[in-house]
Amino acid sequence: MTGGGPGRVVELPDVPALGGLYRRGVVGSARAAATRRSSVRPEDLPGTRVVVRGVQADAAHLTAYQHLLGERADDVLPAGFVHVLAFPVATALLVRPEFPLPLLGMVHVANRVEQRRALRLGDAFDVEVHVRDLRAHRAGVTVDVVAEVTVDGARAWEGVSTYLAKGVRLTGAERPSGDRTPFVAPAPTGQWRLAADEGRAYAAVSGDRNPIHTHRLAAKAFGFPRTIAHGMDTAARALAAVGPARGEAYRWDVEFAKPVLLPSTVAVRVAREDGAFALAAWNPRTGTPHLTGTVTPLT
Repeated sequence: MTGGGPGRVVELPDVPALGGLYRRGVVGSARAAATRRSSVRPEDLPGTRVVVRGVQADAAHLTAYQHLLGERADDVLPAGFVHVLAFPVATALLVRPEFPLPLLGMVHVANRVEQRRALRLGDAFDVEVHVRDLRAHRAGVTVDVVAEVTVDGARAWEGVSTYLAKGVRLTGAERPSGDRTPFVAPAPTGQWRLAADEGRAYAAVSGDRNPIHTHRLAAKAFGFPRTIAHGMDTAARALAAVGPARGEAYRWDVEFAKPVLLPSTVAVRVAREDGAFALAAWNPRTGTPHLTGTVTPLT
């Protein structure tokens, strides 16, 4: 492990286990709550980069992911599966003491992926993660967590996950208004029936065992009447619905709205519009949106 000052590179010997990282995150979040840090400055964001080299997908892991999310069975790694492989590396950065926001309670509000070439089972690649762009949000502050995947030094995949830390203020910045374009439910092209144990099923293939997805009491502690689906579960299902038409190189953009309470039936629309595929998922009874997005082929 190398380090020492701003811009340091922390190289891990392998992909860390998420369980231990979450325990560190809980301790760090408790410490942050005890100090009552309610504001951050742009310069508080560290320049640290966390790197793991020689990452490879496991065939059984890929198969389990494909079966759950509805991806076709082949050796190409879906962009959502690459996110799963990079996520523990990102979490290792978020639980470091120099990261200024508490992990516990951070909300995933958007995800943007650019896949420049197909990654396949058997490829060895490097994962490097850094954070950028603290900015004011109507409910707190947001930060981008950037994961870059390279093969032989060439970037093959980049994912930008935007997280919201509620109740934290960015010093010197005005909070934007809460105005949003109203969501109007379109004509559905399908639906998902997500069972009560969907959170546990996705946790098994992603390693993300955040208890709000797996335990009813933990979900209630955060204000939800029951467990909620992972945002990346629903986003990956929408990506899978596009299918082979997305090609091997594509951009995948998703914004998350209200979480999906489990169990639920979710209305879905995946349709080609102006050279891209528009994505939407919503509650068919209330019209409340769960996610919107696009998949844009790049070749």
